[in-house]
Amino acid sequence: MKKVWQVVIVDIHPTSMLGTKLILEEQQDLLVRGMTSTGTEGLELVKIHQPDLILMDYRLPEGQADPYITQMKNASVHSHVIILTDEDNVKLFRHLMGLGASGMLSKQASPSQLIHLISGLREGCVSIPISWLTSTEWAQPTDSPGEEFLVELTDTETFIMERIVQGVTYDKIASEINVSRRSIDNYLRKIYVKLDVSSRAQAIERYALYARQAKTLS
Repeated sequence: MKKVWQVVIVDIHPTSMLGTKLILEEQQDLLVRGMTSTGTEGLELVKIHQPDLILMDYRLPEGQADPYITQMKNASVHSHVIILTDEDNVKLFRHLMGLGASGMLSKQASPSQLIHLISGLREGCVSIPISWLTSTEWAQPTDSPGEEFLVELTDTETFIMERIVQGVTYDKIASEINVSRRSIDNYLRKIYVKLDVSSRAQAIERYALYARQAKTLS
């Protein structure tokens, strides 16, 4: 008998979310443990339930799901994240996989396609549309690791970003490294410049890519 996978659903459309829940729970090996319409609440559900599977809308009230993919993977390393989106293309797929997602599915996909994708993940496989294999975008090489970042973060800047990704408050980070709250703001301004971003969400997304590239080069 297969292990019952625990599932969290994050979808801005309540009707669609309920429909997805019914589709999943028709299977004997999938159990929906939590549902919400926001990325912030979704992250809390992931921390609580440590689900095997997260189904998340790419467009959330807070913006794109990118930073939440990274934060959810940090909060529950073993979780598989499937992104539901209207933008069904190779470029977005590669981008999401780079952030730590395990798959992407069109919102127009059939229930059987969703179940097939999940079944593949159980076997350690990622499913993609066959049509992608003949597309020009699929044939294009990915960027070489390390090209995007010419300036590395210092140890302190890296620590601060790691804690931010984990959802720690700025005040707590300040106390952990024995500096003032104002100093954290100064560190963040320098980090934003190095990562070429202008917001916390962008910094989290960009840092995830930075960290993977640094790991690849080490």
